[in-house]
Amino acid sequence: MSTHPLDDFAHGLPKAELHIHIEGSLEPELIFALGQRNQIELPYPDVESLRAAYAFTNLQSFLDIYYAGASVLITEQDFFDMAWAYFLRAKADNVIHAELFFDPQTHTERGIGFDTVINGLTRACQQAREQLGIRAELIMCFLRHLSEEEAFETLEQAKPHLGKFIGIGLDSSEVGHPPEKFARVFAEARKLGLRVVAHAGEEGPPEYIWSALDVLKVERIDHGVQSLKDQKLVERLVKERIPLTVCPLSNIKLCVFPDLGQHNLKQMLDLGIVATVNSDDPAYFGGYMNQNFHQPRAALDLDREHLKQLAANSFEASFATPEEKRAYGDRLEAYCAG
Repeated sequence: MSTHPLDDFAHGLPKAELHIHIEGSLEPELIFALGQRNQIELPYPDVESLRAAYAFTNLQSFLDIYYAGASVLITEQDFFDMAWAYFLRAKADNVIHAELFFDPQTHTERGIGFDTVINGLTRACQQAREQLGIRAELIMCFLRHLSEEEAFETLEQAKPHLGKFIGIGLDSSEVGHPPEKFARVFAEARKLGLRVVAHAGEEGPPEYIWSALDVLKVERIDHGVQSLKDQKLVERLVKERIPLTVCPLSNIKLCVFPDLGQHNLKQMLDLGIVATVNSDDPAYFGGYMNQNFHQPRAALDLDREHLKQLAANSFEASFATPEEKRAYGDRLEAYCAG
């Protein structure tokens, strides 16, 4: 832990994580352990070689290695073990509410049953609630580089499991795959009572954020860092309290910003945008939740109020019940007053 007093403060803040791809929490050590357990040979001789390959120049170069890493996930126990490893890290970072993205198409395309994926993850979520005190939920993402038809097929596979996940999202390669491509499947999901979010404005333009809001009718935007290029969009985000789930270290690793000192997170907070910080794919981007507080704090000179606001925003932006949100807010106030 950092010795800076504000980093100590941030470390202890109760917080929610709303933008975590559970497959992106698969550390090289666990990839090799699962590969060995499932007798899968990896194209890297050892953990160090695999970690050294985590040098990305853009979103696609990351996705290529991300899908390769996911190939070791075969059994329900594998999915449980992956999620449980994340929850232990989240607990250490004082995450008390987590909404996990999972990508069933990454696995069903490989012949892994939808049931295998969701049952392993659900069991880990239940155990996180019981043993760690983390309120954990699942959000099923569609891969936007695949077709609308394939997204509909995935939604059909998910219907018998509707009680196990709370919403849908949209991830993978953004550029060239606008939100409009999935308008009908999102409309169907909303009819089923599912919450809706989407990645927009990470590498894609502000227009993708408008489309996610107006066409997909999402309740929050994942990433959204390009929104500051459009003043009218900023005004709407502030007025309607539309949250952004920002992932600072991910943005730097994927070259969305040249360095953390040029990230627009502080600007978002000062404008009144409901910005949150999250770890995205922490095994690949070098930072779980608290690193995503500590490093921007130093680079952007965030103060105590900024840090508290990020935690408060994370609860406001969550899909927790109003009662849970009040309890989270009380917990945050008690911590800050202590």
